[in-house]
Amino acid sequence: MALSWAQDPLAVASGGAVGFSLGLIGGGGSILAVPLLLYVVGIGDAHIAIGTSALAVSLNAFGNLIGHWRAGTVKWPCAATFAAGGIAGAAIGSSIGKLVPGDSLLFLFALVMIAVGIAMLRPRAASGDPSVSITPAIAVRLVAIGLIVGALSGFFGIGGGFLIVPGIMLGSGMPILNAIGSSLLSVGAFGLTTAVNYALSGLIDWKIAVLFIAGGMVGGFFGIRAGVHLASNRRMLASVFAAVVFAVAIYMLIRTGLPHWQAMFANASGGG
Repeated sequence: MALSWAQDPLAVASGGAVGFSLGLIGGGGSILAVPLLLYVVGIGDAHIAIGTSALAVSLNAFGNLIGHWRAGTVKWPCAATFAAGGIAGAAIGSSIGKLVPGDSLLFLFALVMIAVGIAMLRPRAASGDPSVSITPAIAVRLVAIGLIVGALSGFFGIGGGFLIVPGIMLGSGMPILNAIGSSLLSVGAFGLTTAVNYALSGLIDWKIAVLFIAGGMVGGFFGIRAGVHLASNRRMLASVFAAVVFAVAIYMLIRTGLPHWQAMFANASGGG
């Protein structure tokens, strides 16, 4: 892949945009990492973009996990149990994802983006048991749900926070505040598992990954500060971001789906 002179600053800027959105609105922000790497930074291979994104999202999640750990919002037994099941799923999902043609993978990725946008628009219940502790029944549910969510996360190379948070709440019954903090362990673990799997196949651009992560750290710092001042408008911000996600998803569907549709119509016309 030929690197242009503008690619390095674009990688930093794109990482900054993802970090800012994560700091500002929380879960779902990292869904833009892959399209930014593809269409702004200019990575030409969908699998390299996904592998690079997985690494960046993983390190970002582990960084944010430290803050939630200090705040005491992480339910470690439940978080670790969910992550353990999901790591196996992420390994399986990422192995399958590497075998899927790039255009087909991006087409499916765009559909997932639409699901993320819808999830961001839906209000989430905050209730739950803040004193929840792990039991055999809860452990089985967390492992089972984690395995499924991890597989989806690994297949698409996404953090999967929009699935992990409700998954942990469903499996354990904890409140959303604890689920958000606890989910970051899984986001980081699933992303790292996916990144290692892709790295073993040479599907990570390490230079771009470092620049993207550096930009994300700076963007996250400012995003968190902005989020404090704009806390009362969080729902509006989520709605605006969801609209951006929908727009990017439509663009990706057109870019990846149009050639397939044209070929399908051509074959149908030729067969007629």
